[in-house]
Parts: sequence; structure tokens; C-alpha cells
Amino acid sequence: MYSLPYKTKQFFFVLIKLSIVVGAFYFIYQKLANNSELEFSAFINFLSKKDIFSTENILFLVFLSIFNWFFEILKWKKLVSYVVKISFKKSLEQSLGALTASLFTPNRVGEYGAKAIYFKSTYRKRILLVNLLSNMLQMSVTVILGVIGFSFFVSENNIEINHYKLAKLLAIVLTLFVLIAFGISKSSFTIKGFSFEKIKHFILKYPKNKLVLGFLLSLLRYFIFSFQFYFLLHLFNIDITYLNAMKGITSMYLLASIIPSIFIFEVIVKGSIAVYLFSFIHVNEITILSIITIMWLLNFVLPSFFGSYYVLNFNLPKNDQYE
Repeated sequence: MYSLPYKTKQFFFVLIKLSIVVGAFYFIYQKLANNSELEFSAFINFLSKKDIFSTENILFLVFLSIFNWFFEILKWKKLVSYVVKISFKKSLEQSLGALTASLFTPNRVGEYGAKAIYFKSTYRKRILLVNLLSNMLQMSVTVILGVIGFSFFVSENNIEINHYKLAKLLAIVLTLFVLIAFGISKSSFTIKGFSFEKIKHFILKYPKNKLVLGFLLSLLRYFIFSFQFYFLLHLFNIDITYLNAMKGITSMYLLASIIPSIFIFEVIVKGSIAVYLFSFIHVNEITILSIITIMWLLNFVLPSFFGSYYVLNFNLPKNDQYE
């Protein structure tokens, strides 16, 4: 078979990396410039009128974002050590690089491939499963705290819920889940060469102490970015206690996490949910949308700028160079 010259392969490899970074920045620009819920000029004017971002406040918010990602990077380092040990610096590179590369993929699924490609081909299948476990741990924290918070929120704010329709929907979802799980377990279903039995075996064999640590680090992350949201409410002079704010915040993250969305629209989906939920405690729309946008800028856009550096400087593992 005809093989492209080495320099040509290098050129296309660099072009792919540039395309990822340009694509990520373009989607960020689109989100800021064409947000149907909150125009960027209105957002800037609103912040200017409020005049609440002193140097101390900005530094504290950035500090919280740094710690949020610190625990995510540490979690990845600890979880992936079951397959191959990596340094904190490597974990930083992989986490932020994968964030940038997955910005415009549906529900950030591109993160799976982006992280796996940092490793030798012999490790990649297991890396995909470790990443799945990592996301499942974060999701479990969101669901557990979200269900608790949403239960209190619903009971205290007299939100009308058709319990019959809800029970019917849950029954259908549960039945489908059981049927799919049963069908997969009885078939030769595979994911990238992994059969259901192998996936189950990997998860069951995975060290429980690492799962517990991963869950605790996910919990720490959750409390950091939820407190960051509360702190922004406080900065915008919203008179609300921490516990009452957490009922709305946990409910928002729960509902936003179960609605599939392309990342560029994630902030819109989350913004719509937040506007609805916080309207029950009399927080105006522009305040909530501004907070959602600031959270997005701090926890996704800012780290993606650093991640772009790692994307541009990425090189395939030596034994996988242009396989």
C-alpha cells in the first residue's frame, strides 16, 4: 500500500491540532456572540452597572476554579494509575488537553478519545473504561445530591408534578434499561473490542479504594463549584442562605446533567433550567444567566485556553507514531 511521506504526515498532524484549537475557540466565540438568552453586550453592561468584581473577588473566583480542576486532575491521576502510573504534570496535560479537544462534541464524548490517545495503543481500551468510571463517579455525586436537593426544593416551593406521568415515565425507562442490560449480557455485544463481560470484569476488578477516593474527589469538586455559584449569588446581592441556595443549585445540576446537549448549548440548557428554578426564590433572569455565563467562563473557557497549549504541543506516544 502507498504510504504518505513522513513530512506530509507531520503536516497533517499539525493541521489536525490547529483545527481542534481553532474549532474550540470558534465555538466559544459563537456562544458568547450568539447567545439567544443573554447578549454579550447586555452581559457586559450588566456587570459594569453592578460593579461587584473587585480584584479580591476575581482572585477568589479564579482560586476556586483552580481548585476545582486541581481535584479533577488529581482524580484522573489516581484513577488511571490502575492501568499506568502518570505524574501530576501528565495528568494536567491530559485533562486540560482533552477538555479543549472535546468542547464541541456532544456531551463532551470526545474526551474519551482525546485522553486515550495520550497512551500507547496497548493501554487505550482500558483508559476508555477508566474515563467512563471517572465520569460515572462525578455523575453519581450529581445524582445523589441532586435528588436530595430537588426533593426539598419541590416540597418547599409547591412545584406541581404529575406523579402518575412521572411514575409511568420512570417505569418505562427502568423497563428499557433492564431489557437492554439483559440483551447485552446475553449477546456478543462489544465496544471497541470489549465485550460486556470484559467491561463488567474490569469494573468489578477495579480497586475499591481507588473508587472511594475518586468518589471523594468528585464530591470535593462538586462542593467547590457549587459554592462558587453560591458566592456569585452573594456578589449579586441575592439574599439567600447557603442551604436554600444549595437546594436550587443541586436541582439545577441534576436536571442539566440528564438532558443531552452539545457543549456549546450546555450553558443555554443550564441557563434555562436555572432561570426556571431560581424564579421560585425571586432571582431575576439576567442575574442567573450572568452567573451561569461566568461559571462557564471560569470553569471551561479559562482552562480550555491552557488546554490549547497542550493540544498544540501534543505528540503521539513513540511506539504509536503514525501507525
